[in-house]
Amino acid sequence: MPVNDPSLIIYDGECVLCANYVRYARLKEAVGPIELLDARSGDPRLKGYWDQGYDLDQGMLFVHRGQAYFGSDAVHVLATLSSGSGLFNRVNAKLFASPKVAKAAYPFLKFGRTLSLVLRGRGRLSAADLA
Repeated sequence: MPVNDPSLIIYDGECVLCANYVRYARLKEAVGPIELLDARSGDPRLKGYWDQGYDLDQGMLFVHRGQAYFGSDAVHVLATLSSGSGLFNRVNAKLFASPKVAKAAYPFLKFGRTLSLVLRGRGRLSAADLA
């Protein structure tokens, strides 16, 4: 993705936690246009990210100014870029502004996603689904 393109967040739209996270993060105020892309949408770009080695079942992907951030790195960078407006954004920034905290907390976020999918009867993501 070229540097001047809108930022991109790829997340699991079937995960209630993931969908709410990207909805409540007020990033447009801080970084400008952002495209939200559901990893289950069938968008042809998804295969390219899988082919680059990003297992979208294992983490969200944030592409900003030509740089890709995955998993805990994505959560950390999103926290540092989000606006300080609103309780969610202030708490998010406090919790995940530290890369060490983001890395330590990310397995718990992934567990929450897995639990959300199980409770909703949804399956996991797979690169094979894109072929």
